[in-house]
Amino acid sequence: MDAVTPVDLPVRVPLATEPMGVLASLRAARRNVLEIIPELATRQPMVSGKTAIRWHMVMDPGAARRVLKERLDDYPKSDVTKNILEPAIGQSLFIAEGAHWRWQRRAAAPVFGTRNVNSLAPIMARAAEASVARLDAQSGRAADLFQEMLATTFEVIADVTFSEGSSVDRDAVHRAIEEYIAKSARTSLLDVLGVPTWVPRPSRLFPPQGIKRTRQMADQAIEARRAQGAKSPPDLLDMMMAGMDPETKRSMNTEELRDNLLTFIVAGHETTALTLAWALYLLAFDEAAQTRLRAEAQAVLGGRIAAAGDVPRLTFTEQVIKEALRLYPPAAFLSRTARAADTLCGREVRPGDTVMLPVYALHRNHLLWPDPDRFDPDRFAPGTSHDRYAWLPFGDGPRICIGASFAMTEATIILATLVSRFRFERIPGRDPQPVLILTLRPEGGVWLKVSPA
Repeated sequence: MDAVTPVDLPVRVPLATEPMGVLASLRAARRNVLEIIPELATRQPMVSGKTAIRWHMVMDPGAARRVLKERLDDYPKSDVTKNILEPAIGQSLFIAEGAHWRWQRRAAAPVFGTRNVNSLAPIMARAAEASVARLDAQSGRAADLFQEMLATTFEVIADVTFSEGSSVDRDAVHRAIEEYIAKSARTSLLDVLGVPTWVPRPSRLFPPQGIKRTRQMADQAIEARRAQGAKSPPDLLDMMMAGMDPETKRSMNTEELRDNLLTFIVAGHETTALTLAWALYLLAFDEAAQTRLRAEAQAVLGGRIAAAGDVPRLTFTEQVIKEALRLYPPAAFLSRTARAADTLCGREVRPGDTVMLPVYALHRNHLLWPDPDRFDPDRFAPGTSHDRYAWLPFGDGPRICIGASFAMTEATIILATLVSRFRFERIPGRDPQPVLILTLRPEGGVWLKVSPA
């Protein structure tokens, strides 16, 4: 029996307790994709079924390793995922497969090395400082920390991608991303029915005008930078333009640079904001953890804004971030299409089957995590261990998120800075509800009372 009762637990998604047909699955997916996951998936290594298509949900670390690493080319990203994202980010690292993905990955990997991430940390610190100023102005009142974290992380990604002085309209880019997710990222009945992806989905026929304009602005910024030369210090665009695949000696053209920059903007902004917003909710939920993190941050920072050099000493801050990523992974549901026959957890997988890695259920599986719905940052304390493929907020294998180190550094700097300055309290009746559309968002926002620490 679990050691805690439901009243002790932070908010969770109500998973399916009864089998669902096609229409029920569609309704659930339109409302919240995670609701199609059977509750059984939190207590078994694998669940399989058939609606209009054969599908398998994998919660076993060994099977996840096989899909994400050992047989990577046999499990490409699903066509549904590609069709949702390609109008916005083209054939970028996130979408591309095979040789086209490999050369881009090799060219971009050095950009996100430790040295470059640390060189960009002052931008993260400036954004944290600006957030402190905004929250100071709301002291003693309720604030939507999700919206605040979106503003903060967008400031970071905009500054590291397009330095100050760029002609890019940052507000327009921000609005375009929000519009695209709202209009194009929901599941279609044709997706659920397994209708071939060449059949048009009405909601995705025409990309929102904001996305078209954003792509045009990015193209113009890239060409302008080519004409002007690199900034000093270089930003992400400069680093990407200088990048080269060491094997093929190929560099990215304007279209490839634009698609990858937009990928980094969408992924690097939204996912880190979500991580921070959920972490702040959890710290408000658990006052003892918040007090512990504040004590660490104040001792390390001494009243300063956090910097890259502080990150290794902010160990409990990192634990909180990792536990927030376990309970509320931004990329909470991965989908692949089997290209070849295989066996996972003793079950037959046929070519064309959909293989899902419901990261949300993996992270809450009772076979892998004691009291899995409980918030416990000490799961990630120094000296503890878990199967690498039991915790997949960034995916894993060759396609592990290229910006994982960047995201963890940014989240640590911002969270430590904010909690060292402020106290965050829950507001009765205003707990966020986790809803997955493209990412795992807090429906209704993360409303917390903010007061001086």
